[in-house]
Amino acid sequence: MTDFTPVIAAAVAFAVTAASGIFVIPYLRKLKFGQTILDIGPNWHKNKQGTPTMGGVMIVAGVLLAMTVAFAYSGAFHGRFAVEVTGNAYRRSVLFAGVGLALAMGLIGFMDDYIKVVKKRNLGLTAKQKTFLQLLVSAAYLATLCLCGMHSTVIPFIGEINIMRGAGLLFWPIALMFIYGFTNAVNLTDGIDGLASSVTLVVACAFMLIGGFLNNMVINTLAAALAGGCVGFIVWNAKPAKVFMGDTGSMFLGGMVVAVSFGTERPVLLLLAGITYFLEALSDIIQVAYYKRTKKRIFKMAPLHHHFEMCGWSEEKIVLVFSAITVIGCVIAVLPIILHL
Repeated sequence: MTDFTPVIAAAVAFAVTAASGIFVIPYLRKLKFGQTILDIGPNWHKNKQGTPTMGGVMIVAGVLLAMTVAFAYSGAFHGRFAVEVTGNAYRRSVLFAGVGLALAMGLIGFMDDYIKVVKKRNLGLTAKQKTFLQLLVSAAYLATLCLCGMHSTVIPFIGEINIMRGAGLLFWPIALMFIYGFTNAVNLTDGIDGLASSVTLVVACAFMLIGGFLNNMVINTLAAALAGGCVGFIVWNAKPAKVFMGDTGSMFLGGMVVAVSFGTERPVLLLLAGITYFLEALSDIIQVAYYKRTKKRIFKMAPLHHHFEMCGWSEEKIVLVFSAITVIGCVIAVLPIILHL
């Protein structure tokens, strides 16, 4: 019998996220929770001043409700998702730890957004405050995985590596910086209408497939809910955006993509599937480092999507091209799973 739990999760996440915009966006506008545009951004972004932000709460609500409905549906029909959650302690822990990671990152983003909105400027938590909180949450997530039984990781073409002894112990500090880096990379990708949600949609679909090929219904369903939430948000965030996700949404998405990648025990695949996030963050790092050294810029503006804006690309073209690049990265990431490498 075909298990439709992931389809249910995706459909509910889409419906809740899209429908919630009807109520959430006017409420954010009523509270005057509008985005303040940085002076260092492209000048034409000034016309976005005042667009409601913190719309990421719509995605959070969609994903959480979708997972609840998915569990109820699967339990009623004795589906694999409910069986894995109730009967497999490790996968249950991976699910709750992953959702907890995403929620905690989203909460940090919410605090950042709230400070920005109240003070009417694009400055929220200080860099040190945000870094400390993100590393603390990341460490707690990794500690949970370790205590619940994650003792190995799989690297395509190399195989399974024990991460509890010898050189394998290096996995943990690397993983800490990996989570911190990718969460912030997703945040950097959220710079133009529809970009972060479109790219994350592609990444979520890739991990939905990976979860399916690995017979991991927990990750399959969680990724499906994430994909549905992204589509629901695009309804309101596609150019011209009627709401921005803010750090609330982008950091929640960052936590989610990290969670689904670690849930497969193959987080290294996020380097391929999340190639757009990686390039966005890398362009920012290169720009800052090169400017400090030479007082010159390599890119017209960083992160990378702003560079192409300055080159005359429309926001729609950037979203399309960056999503296509993400598709290529995701195909490469999925291939080793299909080929059992």
